[in-house]
Order: sequence, then C-alpha cells, then structure tokens
Amino acid sequence: MANRQNPTLRQRRLGAELRRMREQAGFAGSHLARLLGVTPALVTQMENGKSAVSVERLHEIAEACMCANAPLVDALAGMARERDRAWWDEYRNALTAAPIDVAEMEGHAKRLKSFNIGFIPGLLQTVPYAAAVFARGFTPLPGREVDRRVGFRLRRQQTIRSGETPYVALVHEAALRIQYGGPAVLREQLGSLVEDSELPGVSLRVVPFDTADFPGPSENLIYAEGPVPELDTVQADSSHGSHIFDSPAQLAGYRAIFERIEAVALPESESRDYIRSIMKELNDRYE
Repeated sequence: MANRQNPTLRQRRLGAELRRMREQAGFAGSHLARLLGVTPALVTQMENGKSAVSVERLHEIAEACMCANAPLVDALAGMARERDRAWWDEYRNALTAAPIDVAEMEGHAKRLKSFNIGFIPGLLQTVPYAAAVFARGFTPLPGREVDRRVGFRLRRQQTIRSGETPYVALVHEAALRIQYGGPAVLREQLGSLVEDSELPGVSLRVVPFDTADFPGPSENLIYAEGPVPELDTVQADSSHGSHIFDSPAQLAGYRAIFERIEAVALPESESRDYIRSIMKELNDRYE
C-alpha cells in the first residue's frame, strides 16, 4: 500500500497511540516488527500515520504489546475503521493544515471546552467579527482568503449549533472588550454571544478582570474530549501558530488548568448579565 503523503490529524493520532503502546511495553520498533512479522520501516510508517492500520493489525499490535486497556483499544479500532470523507476534507487543498486539524478535532469530540483571552471563541463568532479577526491578525490575510476562512469557521460552528456536541465556553473579560472591527461589530458580537449562550448544550461563563487567583494561561485553548480520556486533545493558539497537544502529561496539565478556570468563572446567568453590562457601556460611550 502506498504511503500517505499528508496523513490527517486522526491518522497521526492513531499512529502516535500505537507508538505509546509500544513504548509502554518497553519495545524498540525493530522488536515489535519481529513480533508482527513485518519490516521496521512499516512499524515506523504506521506510527507516523503514513501507512494505514487495519483493525486486525491494531489488535495484533495491542496483543504483542500486552495492552490490557480494552476501552482504549476499542476506541482506536473505531479510528482504524474510519474511511468516509468529512466536510472539512473539501478544504484540504484550499486551507493550511492548522484549521483543518481544529475542525477534525472538534468534529470527532464527545464534548468541547474552550478558553479565550484574546478574542471571542471561533465557534461563537459572528461573520463581521470573524472577518475582522482574520483581517487584523498577526499576519493579516487578503480579502479573498478572509472570506474563505470565515466560511470555514461558519461550517465549524455547526458542530455545536446542531446540539449534538456539548460545549463549555470560558471567556476572559479581555476578549469581551477588544474591539475587532470597531464598537458596532463588538456590540453585535456580544449580543449574539448572549443569544448563543441559550442554545441547547452550550454553556458560556465569563472570567472577569477582578477574579482572584486566576490561573493565567495566555493561550486561547480548545479541549476536545475523546471517547476515552486517553484520546482527549488540546489545541492552543499562539503568535507562533496552532499547536496540538495529546501526551498524557500534557493532557493532565490542561485538565488542571480548565478545572481552575471553571472554579473562578461566573455562573451562566451572571455571565450573561456581565456581557449585557459591557454592551451597555459600549452604548453609553459610542451613542
């Protein structure tokens, strides 16, 4: 079978979990290859996502590595069975890998959480606000590319607007006040945020400036829960781009961060009132 040139996020993750399984067994790649009766090169290709892994092969690897975590193996088998194209695959030749990876991560999540300090969560952005964010980013985009990114972001939003994927949005007050696109765009965005907070399955909670003991992560974060905790995934935005984290130590660290943020965030009803108070300030200042 020909190697994949550009494996998807899920294909890379499946390979990474096979590598962790092997490493936990204390095996070198060459040793696992001998147990499976394949070449070491094939083991490497499976672990970097460039070679497909059948369900049968997955079970052979789990047995060889003495993996007793049946729920994890079953979840990985589900990933190995995936063959259908998803909506984000239509964009693979039109966008960079980073937004595709985010959509893929969200599309397969059991539950989603996000924390935003620099801008309103992408899953809750209005069209004018999203366009302003893309146009005024660290690397500004041309108009045609902005339109493409905004359209893609609207497709992403169907993940939560359908009500099938529960979503908790933790938003720092800074994100509620930064005026991407100006005060009128922000007012519209805040009004939409209040409305979206009433959607089934959506929980919006604000972290005010004066919150004591704020844990202080500087990244904008998305936490996607997988079918088992071992398959959770975190995406972080920074000035250096988008980063995906999925090692057990990294996931444990980000779980702790989200627990601390949720502990200090306002309840949902108070959060809506807080957003309305910011909208009133905008109205009083600019009208």
